[in-house]
Amino acid sequence: MTKEIVIGTRDSALALWQTHYVQGELQKLYPDYTFKIVHIKTQGDKILDVALAKIGDKGLFTKELEVAMLDGEIDMAVHSMKDLPTRLPEGLKVGAILERVEPCDVLISNKGYTLATLPQGAKVGTSSLRRRAQLLKHRPDLDIHDLRGNLNTRMAKLERENFDAIVLAYAGVLRLGWEDRITDRISYDVSLPAVGQGSIGIEIRENDPEVEEVISKLHHAASAYAILAERSLLRTLEGGCQIPIGALGDVDGDKITLHGLVGSLDGTKVLRAEISGSVAEVEKLGEDLANRLVEMGADKILAEVRGEA
Repeated sequence: MTKEIVIGTRDSALALWQTHYVQGELQKLYPDYTFKIVHIKTQGDKILDVALAKIGDKGLFTKELEVAMLDGEIDMAVHSMKDLPTRLPEGLKVGAILERVEPCDVLISNKGYTLATLPQGAKVGTSSLRRRAQLLKHRPDLDIHDLRGNLNTRMAKLERENFDAIVLAYAGVLRLGWEDRITDRISYDVSLPAVGQGSIGIEIRENDPEVEEVISKLHHAASAYAILAERSLLRTLEGGCQIPIGALGDVDGDKITLHGLVGSLDGTKVLRAEISGSVAEVEKLGEDLANRLVEMGADKILAEVRGEA
């Protein structure tokens, strides 16, 4: 008898691409299983006219999927790792982290601009406080506007609302086949990515060894080390995806260098540091780097940001 495993996903174009990718890889590995996809709308998908920072971000794109999993309606949920809170509900865990694609931010401009050639006062759209802080640090003259919606919506707004450029994650642009529209890849020296950016994660129930075994072959160890270090940093700073915190883990064999950043919304205060060590201690490295940033004044910046947001 064929076994069925139910995969839950948001219904945005990117979420569906990621889920169909996971489904296809699992189907190749396990032809005797049926992998069924169920679409679930999350709060973040329903509220599109309010800045993310104003409605809170804990589980904004994951909670409904997690409830369905705990209720037994689905067996796993496919997420962008950057959307997954660092503290998961009791009974759930990250079962696999897939190989990461380049986690950088990119600029898309219908007018052909790069970050360097954007004119003074250019209108730039982003949904991310992290991007806002770092862009304004690099180009304080830019006019940054909040840009909500899924990737298709944001691309449509680029022209409709006369943006000079918008900033998105390279991974999403690549996965939806829009790589030819990129006018600039933004250097990590200018903009550290969001925690987990560029990777797909699979969330499962803790007491489900069958599903855990099935997805284990999709797990990519080097990507996981990097992202677990980044998530430890974020968790220690008690930040969500709508707090201006950037991080990037760079794994080389059994060594990792973790870069971390905290910035003010206007870009005038940006703290950046790094730490290196063994991949065996990624959790501690994330905590240590977070504490180093706090010693530099990150807690004061984050308190101000939370008040403003």
